[in-house]
Amino acid sequence: MVNQAIILLAEDDADDVLLMKRALDRAGLANPVHVVSDGVEAVEYLKGAIEAKSSGYEIPLLICLDLKMPLMNGFEVLSWIREQPNLRGVPVVILSNLDNRPDINRATHLGANSYLVKPHATEQLMELVNRVEKYWLEANQGPSAFAT
Repeated sequence: MVNQAIILLAEDDADDVLLMKRALDRAGLANPVHVVSDGVEAVEYLKGAIEAKSSGYEIPLLICLDLKMPLMNGFEVLSWIREQPNLRGVPVVILSNLDNRPDINRATHLGANSYLVKPHATEQLMELVNRVEKYWLEANQGPSAFAT
């Protein structure tokens, strides 16, 4: 069995996690999604992946970060990610409830690859997932690493 690259989803809202997983499934992406509920968990998971503490940790194909998380917000996690040489090539998508220009500018300055406003309907979220996959294809100029 071939290991599929994972998607790391850092999201503290259970409804948003469910919608995102449903949209990924409906979009035909079979990559496993590892969910963490706060910024500290995201960093701890990524540290484990960098250090290869066990087979339960792997560097993700894509990182999706909610901005408003407890303990460590998305900006702090993004800043930490971009300081890690082993994670610099991993695309990071910021997911936010707000279309806020200062947040978009800050995320871009910190190295986010994309800033997407979270829709609250599954169909709109599927469009978002399709945009993320299209972004991945363009960024890597080759076949998608997403499992279908």
